[in-house]
Amino acid sequence: MIENFWVSLGAIFPIFVLIGIGLLVKQQNFMNPVELKHLNKMIFRIFFFCMLFTNIYRADFADVWNPRLMLFSAGGVTVLLILSLIFAVLFEKRNDRRGVITQAIFRSNFVILGIPIVVNIFGEEAAVLPSVVIAVVVPLYNIYSVAELEAFRGGTFNLVKILKGVMKNPMIQGIFCGLVFNLAGIPVPDPLMKPIAQVGACTTPLALIVLGATFDRGQVAESVRDLRACLIGRLFVAPLLFLSAAAALGFRGPEFVTILAIAATPCAVASFTMAQQMGGDANLAGNTVIFSSALSCFTMFGWIFVTKMLGMF
Repeated sequence: MIENFWVSLGAIFPIFVLIGIGLLVKQQNFMNPVELKHLNKMIFRIFFFCMLFTNIYRADFADVWNPRLMLFSAGGVTVLLILSLIFAVLFEKRNDRRGVITQAIFRSNFVILGIPIVVNIFGEEAAVLPSVVIAVVVPLYNIYSVAELEAFRGGTFNLVKILKGVMKNPMIQGIFCGLVFNLAGIPVPDPLMKPIAQVGACTTPLALIVLGATFDRGQVAESVRDLRACLIGRLFVAPLLFLSAAAALGFRGPEFVTILAIAATPCAVASFTMAQQMGGDANLAGNTVIFSSALSCFTMFGWIFVTKMLGMF
């Protein structure tokens, strides 16, 4: 049990040390909100591209190509979306909150937190597995989020427009370029590859520090009932459903932890921006990100510890 405890702590503690550094940055006013916003945009547009390009370009797909895991991840996200939609419609009358509740429950912060969880447990060589799964999950997150938010505000669902937006996503572009260079055997000269890899290596620490620096409690009282439902759905119900199915289907090791990272990580930071831009309740969306991020330091540890004790990895 002690060994399992330290494995679980080792997976989570480094993540929240970096978030804690971000809180210190905020407390000391080292950066103002405008600077943090610009830094976050740079991380999203440049750093994530470099990280995912590096991971995919250097991957040996004979070892990591896993259609079964990718299909399960896509299917799990889709089922969770449907269940979240049904719950939101039955639970809340306001459409601007229904879309936010749905997104909060089915869309996790897998991109930022998923890779470090897998790496902290299995080492840097395991980073490529969640990177490949990101290629499936991120487009689905974007398409499903736009579709359900558009539906709840009475808009028109335009698949072509959404797909164009997905292809402009730097994460998808990094994965696509990495795939092209990898599969076509196009060599990247070391003087160019080295700085790309160095920037990629900075992505996760910097993203987590910025997440901590942008942490703000917001206004809670007016939406506490919906917020509580979102937190329970994202941090407890979604992992329970996802991980039970994964265990029953025989996923183990890095595969299982990759699924755990999809299921048990907090609400996606991007869900706030998307809700704000598409007529959702931005206050509720922001609070789901803030409070799920804070609580997940305990819940993620719990899920990792319990599944480690059960021999899932």
